[in-house]
Amino acid sequence: MSTDTAVLPPMTPAAPDPARPRDRLRALGVDTAYALAGFPVATVAFVVVVTGLSLGAGLLVVWVGLAVLAGTLLAARGLAGVERAWLPAVLGTPLPRPAYRPAEGGAVRRLLTPVRDPQTWLDALHALVRFPLAVLAFSVTVSWWAVALGGLSYGLWDWALPRDEGNQDLLELVGLESSPFRRILLYTVIGALFALLLPLVVRAVALLQAQLGRVLLTGRAATQAELGRLAGGRDAAVAAEAVALRRLERDIHDGPQQHLVRLGMDLSRARRQLDRDPDAARATLGEAADLAREALEELRALSRGIAPPVLADRGLAAALAAVAARSPVPVELAVDLPRERLAPVVENTAYFVVSEALANVAKHSGATACQVVVVAAGPALRVTVEDDGPGGAVPVPGHGLAGLADRLRAVDGVLTVDSPAGGPTRLVAELPCGS
Repeated sequence: MSTDTAVLPPMTPAAPDPARPRDRLRALGVDTAYALAGFPVATVAFVVVVTGLSLGAGLLVVWVGLAVLAGTLLAARGLAGVERAWLPAVLGTPLPRPAYRPAEGGAVRRLLTPVRDPQTWLDALHALVRFPLAVLAFSVTVSWWAVALGGLSYGLWDWALPRDEGNQDLLELVGLESSPFRRILLYTVIGALFALLLPLVVRAVALLQAQLGRVLLTGRAATQAELGRLAGGRDAAVAAEAVALRRLERDIHDGPQQHLVRLGMDLSRARRQLDRDPDAARATLGEAADLAREALEELRALSRGIAPPVLADRGLAAALAAVAARSPVPVELAVDLPRERLAPVVENTAYFVVSEALANVAKHSGATACQVVVVAAGPALRVTVEDDGPGGAVPVPGHGLAGLADRLRAVDGVLTVDSPAGGPTRLVAELPCGS
């Protein structure tokens, strides 16, 4: 369903990007350097780790082996650090750095810290497993570059090769007649073919090494970062729920509870007045009926803020139209959503964001107009609320905007607040919608 959808101008064809060939050459250079420079580093790491682990295991009976193992693991950690420094350039993405176990306790316990650190053992395992891949990458890269450059330049040095009976070229080996023109043409074509495939082949062997490094050297750190993110989202959800409960308690105390207390007092007074002054009792009962009606309206308003029935029955667009219609500040609403319903948690969160943002506009902004735009673009739902107030809105812990940010963090969403002095104030909430 869609309302007030703007028509976008037709897209013009994108012009060719002149930086693309340069980027490909740069990527080829990075991959080649990684394969060539990684071979000696991998060789050193393999020799150090194999020798150190073997020596340390053999000396464990006299306890010296523990110190040798600790030193070997520290060396593996340092060599793994060299690999981690290369990985972002090869993979094209930043990677998390692992958190090693800190050294603590007495001298012996501090010395054995690397032995008790799982990530350090993963560094040593990487040194062992990477070596054959480094040999493969080095051999393939050197061979492919040699054939490509040698074939393309063969016409420049064919004359310098000996042509006696003991030396045969490829044409003669397959039983064909050889001549300078045929040889140059054949080897040039082979060189051109290898040159065309060179970026793909070098990229493949470089990625083979890099992916192994990402799994062993940063996989545990990525898992820890994901656990931290999930824990942060859980804490944000708990904080948002606590803020919502406190606000609900405050609203009930300041609204319906006060009306109900006064309603009870009016009913008691009407009962006392019923025999001696029926007219006064009827007037008191009329006031009590008004209070009961006001309390019911306030309870309905609170229930709409928690879980509005229109959201469950008719969807997000209808619920947003209803909340916009109730706003004391005029709201211009534009909604562009897919035909199928979004996930309930996404709809509830988007409704909460708009409802809370419009409540803040009405209470604090001093604005005379507000615009709400809700668009589902790819895998994300983007909610924008902008008012023409004087600005200066700042998220303060425990208050409305901070509660919105916590509510969004709980569903992997992000809130951006742009409210310069003098206005306008613009809130942008993005949350994954899975479409």
